[in-house]
Amino acid sequence: MAWIVLYYILEALKWLIVVRAVMSWFVSPANDNPIVSIIRRITDPILRPISGMLPLMGGIDLSPIIAFFAIILFQQVVVNLI
Repeated sequence: MAWIVLYYILEALKWLIVVRAVMSWFVSPANDNPIVSIIRRITDPILRPISGMLPLMGGIDLSPIIAFFAIILFQQVVVNLI
């Protein structure tokens, strides 16, 4: 049962990363919207270490892509444990 809950938490996290990536195109980094703050607070602990390890690719942050695929890989491990 706990593995299923973990799987769905990872699924929600994956979609929050997608929302954050799309949000970065339209929302100012200085925005004080509470929803934006919550999404940033949830995704920052995952994206910040990854972006610290990656070089900038022409001003494009690839950390959401890496995190998204890492979560998919981890979900596959969880599915195999179920």
